[in-house]
Amino acid sequence: MPQFGSIEMERYLLEHSSPEDPLLHELDRITHLRTIQPRMVSGHLQGSFLKMLVRMARPNLLLEVGTFTGYSALSMAAALPSPQARLHTVEINDELEPLIRSFFDRSPFNRQIVLHIGSLNNALDQIPGLFDFVFIDADKREYIDYYEAILPRVRQGGFILADNVLWDGHVLQDPKPSDHHTRAVKAFNDHVAADSRVEKVIIPIRDGLTLMMKR
Repeated sequence: MPQFGSIEMERYLLEHSSPEDPLLHELDRITHLRTIQPRMVSGHLQGSFLKMLVRMARPNLLLEVGTFTGYSALSMAAALPSPQARLHTVEINDELEPLIRSFFDRSPFNRQIVLHIGSLNNALDQIPGLFDFVFIDADKREYIDYYEAILPRVRQGGFILADNVLWDGHVLQDPKPSDHHTRAVKAFNDHVAADSRVEKVIIPIRDGLTLMMKR
C-alpha cells in the first residue's frame, strides 16, 4: 500500500488539488533544467499550501527569507489581500537574480514583489513596519539567527513559517559532528519548542513546516 510521502501519494494529492499555474509550472521545469539543487524549489503541493495560508492570514507585509528561483514567492504573492500589500523576498545568491526577475516580471503580481539580493540584515534595514507573515527557507545553519532577527519585527498575532524542519527524517537521528545542517535544524527545533513567545506546530508536509504565531 502506498505510504504518505510516496510518489503515488503525492500524485493523488496533486490530482485532488487546484491545478498548477502555467507560469509556476514553467518555472518548476526551468529550475530543474538550470539549477544544481532543483529539489529546493517549493513545487506545486507546497506552493499551493503557502498560497492558502497567505489567503487565510491576509498579510499586508510579508517577508520571505530564501527566494531560490521564486516559486514560493510567486505562489504567495497570488494570495495577497490587496494591491497595496507587499511581499519582500531575500536571496543571498546573486547568480539567481536574472532567472528570478525574468519570472517575476511576467507575473501579474510583479509590482507587489520586492526582491532583495544580499543578506537578511541588510534587507531588514530597508523594510519599514511590522511583518504579518514570514516564510523562512534559506541556509539551515542560520535558522536561529534568522528567527531571532525577525521575531521582533513580527506583529503580535503574526505568523512565521519555517521550512525543512524534519530534514528528511534526520532530526530523529544523532548526527555526526560534521553534519552541521542536521545539527542546526535540530537546534532550531529545540529553540522554537522552548520559546514561550510563540505558539507552534510542526506540519509534516514534504520536508516539514513549523508554523508559529507570535503571542
